[in-house]
Amino acid sequence: MLETARDYTHGKNNVWGITARNREQNFALNLLMNPEIDFVTLLGQAGTGKTLLTLAAGLMQTLENKHYSEIMHDPGHRAGRRGHRVPAGHRGEKMAPWMGALEDNLDVLNKTDDDAGEWGRAATRDLIRSRIKIKSLNFMRGRTFINKYLIIDEAQNLTPKQMKTLSPGPDPGRQGS
Repeated sequence: MLETARDYTHGKNNVWGITARNREQNFALNLLMNPEIDFVTLLGQAGTGKTLLTLAAGLMQTLENKHYSEIMHDPGHRAGRRGHRVPAGHRGEKMAPWMGALEDNLDVLNKTDDDAGEWGRAATRDLIRSRIKIKSLNFMRGRTFINKYLIIDEAQNLTPKQMKTLSPGPDPGRQGS
């Protein structure tokens, strides 16, 4: 089956203020913006926009299109593996060292609306932060997520057992799942 791809390089098709800079980003946004696709894997060099595009698509589909109720983000640290030390404290404190990339991307996305002014950007920042739940895959095991947009950064570091927990599972509304 052939399908026409949307041109996300054009400003009128921006996703939360972000436009694709090349055809790879355009293909990625076409996949990420399609709620019929359950699982998308993006590969690329550091700095190619994988997290930024994924987060922009998640915000658009959660806050604008209402396809999802919230975004769940695993920042990609793999506690307990060699070279990773878990800091003491509550879950938020444990996750803080790995939150830099997400915070940087949220700052970029929050600055895309020049017309909003400082108050508008602050309100948008608060709304975004209320809809993004930061959780390690270690805290997600055994849970079923309904109507959630899940982002897993640095998934190449997952163990095979952890990867199995990411299966979209059966969808009662879809035949053949």
